[in-house]
Amino acid sequence: MSIKQQPEYIFESSWEVCNLVGGIYTVLSTRAATMTEKYGDKVIFIGPDIWYGKTNPYFEENKDLYPEWKTFVSERFNLSIRIGRWKIPGKPIAVLVDFYHLMMKKNEIYGHVWATSGVNSLMAYGDYDESSMFGYASGMIIDSYYQFFKLNRKNKVIAHFHEWMTSFGIFYIKERQPNIATIFTTHATSIGRSIAGNRKPLYDYLKEYNGDQMAEELNMVSKHSTEKQAAHLADCFTTVSDITSRECEQLLFKKPDIVTPNGFEDDFVPQGRKLSQKRKEARELFKRVAETMLGYKIHDNAVFVGTAGRYEFKNKGLDVFVESLKFLNDCDCLSKEIVAFIMVPAWISGHREDLASAIANPTKKFSNKKITTHILNEYSQDNIVKLSEWFHLKNAQKDQVKIIFVPAYLNGEDGIFNRTYYDLLIGLDLTVFPSYYEPWGYTPLESVAFHVPTITTDLSGFGNWVSETPQTINKGVGIIHRSDYNSHAVAENIAKMIHDFTEFDEDNIKSIRKNALLISEKALWKNFFHFYEDAYNIALNKKSNNML
Repeated sequence: MSIKQQPEYIFESSWEVCNLVGGIYTVLSTRAATMTEKYGDKVIFIGPDIWYGKTNPYFEENKDLYPEWKTFVSERFNLSIRIGRWKIPGKPIAVLVDFYHLMMKKNEIYGHVWATSGVNSLMAYGDYDESSMFGYASGMIIDSYYQFFKLNRKNKVIAHFHEWMTSFGIFYIKERQPNIATIFTTHATSIGRSIAGNRKPLYDYLKEYNGDQMAEELNMVSKHSTEKQAAHLADCFTTVSDITSRECEQLLFKKPDIVTPNGFEDDFVPQGRKLSQKRKEARELFKRVAETMLGYKIHDNAVFVGTAGRYEFKNKGLDVFVESLKFLNDCDCLSKEIVAFIMVPAWISGHREDLASAIANPTKKFSNKKITTHILNEYSQDNIVKLSEWFHLKNAQKDQVKIIFVPAYLNGEDGIFNRTYYDLLIGLDLTVFPSYYEPWGYTPLESVAFHVPTITTDLSGFGNWVSETPQTINKGVGIIHRSDYNSHAVAENIAKMIHDFTEFDEDNIKSIRKNALLISEKALWKNFFHFYEDAYNIALNKKSNNML
């Protein structure tokens, strides 16, 4: 019978530590406060130092923090690190490592890892080299801490690595510090994402796919190899949803030891009067930008619908969302105007100066024939633009649906809105995230946390967690069934759900917004962190049993 064990030290490595890239940043940064409250400064995050002399807005260096250890790392391991605090709630210790000198030894490291762990790096390309060397450097940092502070088997130490990009840290630790218990979390399998991204049917044929075979077909051999070996060699293997768990079992030939769903903290969500004021300000800004672009007034009762996230046209469901707008625009059933904001970063050269000038000077004449707020480098080749034109979404004043594409990172300095994504999200009436491939899905969770009801699918981990069966928007989260071949039906169902939402009166809307908030509260880290504690226990017990 295993004994419930808790770690004394936790090291957590990810490419997104102090580096805002995507959803993993949200996972780590929102969970940090819960971890530091429980474990204090014995939680250390490790990230890449990739700012090259520029100020990292997410990191605050503290040269008085562990200066002797820093010297030890430099002299004994020939690594340059910066130690400080991650500028997030909880302010955990963060170590940023400059791993680039390892690039000169990468072939030697690849050969060694092939011999010790069976990872095939011969077919490496793209970001594989940088990621692998960062992961290896992460293992070296953990090893250096273990040595410098003279830890031993009595100290329960966890080394937690996220995604294939850090997996070389596991191979290093398994060889150099076998007393340390390792955890590997895949947030999405590299081969599963590639199958979906290449428009191959992932779900109906999942049980027929062989991960190794598909890796060869899709030129993913090295990434798949390192991810697969990490899953098998780690003391505890985890993923973020039941959907991805099935994917791991089939494609990596390893069932995760535990599912650790992604939680959330609502400490930055405005409350009470502040929320109402922020919502009013965001709505006014949306309306001002839209009216300037369109050249005519929008009704005060117009419904603002939005989507956001990475520009993965099929995987994020952008294709079916635009198609749903076509259905709505063609029907004669809408009693309210709909303005759809697609907030998805794309390849731009900057914001539209003519639009910014017109927004600042309302009396200035503005002529516009484009649906974008920023300058797309290849406007006519853009998928969202092309599909909008194909469906005749022209933004004519008589049209019931207007579409506005915001292809910029909403960091508060985009040149048009000059507000962060969260500052704008709060002004939407409804969001739509109809993902085809979405291991978890923070965007719908963030939406409901800001009291904005959302539509998603049962192929997103979040949607599947809320309910395994379709449900209406009345519940706060509308869930649509999605499969490999029903995209047209998905678009129709989105359109119907948006239409139904536009027909609700104010009391119904208030009730739906309340339901949305209640769902988000169930996903707070205080309700989800125990899954991580179970993962720590699994890893520590396996390590203890292996040492007997």
